[in-house]
Amino acid sequence: MEDRIAYFDMDGTLFDYEGQLEKDLRALMSPNEEIPEDIFDESKPWLKARMDLIKRVPGWWRNLPKFKLGWDIMGAAEYVGYTLEILTKGPRTNRSSWAEKAECIDKHIGNHIAVNIVGEGKGRVYGRMLCDDYIPFMEQWLKFRPRGLGILIAKPSNAHFKHPNCIRYDGSGSSFEEVCTAMQAAFDRKTGQHWKELMVA
Repeated sequence: MEDRIAYFDMDGTLFDYEGQLEKDLRALMSPNEEIPEDIFDESKPWLKARMDLIKRVPGWWRNLPKFKLGWDIMGAAEYVGYTLEILTKGPRTNRSSWAEKAECIDKHIGNHIAVNIVGEGKGRVYGRMLCDDYIPFMEQWLKFRPRGLGILIAKPSNAHFKHPNCIRYDGSGSSFEEVCTAMQAAFDRKTGQHWKELMVA
């Protein structure tokens, strides 16, 4: 339980899930169509059907492009000394994506980092830190880790989210400095101690 583990989400954190979906959606649209502002709008079943089709193309998950904000944080966590692990959700209706996610990590990072693919939530996984972009997963994890550090990759969809143990990273220098200071505190804290006790005022 003393392992200092930093977990990293894949889709929208380390890899540009939304950006690739938008690019592929454009390729399927007629000249008179436009991409909806919210591509995850559940009131548009045709949109979900198209995205499901896109994500079933062999190699789609394996070839997702890197997303800089997530890699900024992962590099900083590695520098601090964390044990890095991937914590990602595998689609229940597309089991082949699970293998491709692991292959994507092998391709960009190597096979020395553990890949944890879960079928549901991320709440009960032990670690000192979670870097994610999806509010429900962050909330689940923080609920069970009252002294854990959450790093939320900034997206329009999570702009309103606030939690005392979570810092939103937007790529700016001041934001990066804040995140790095908190990551060091979370790494250095003793068992039972909150990382905020080590933050310099």
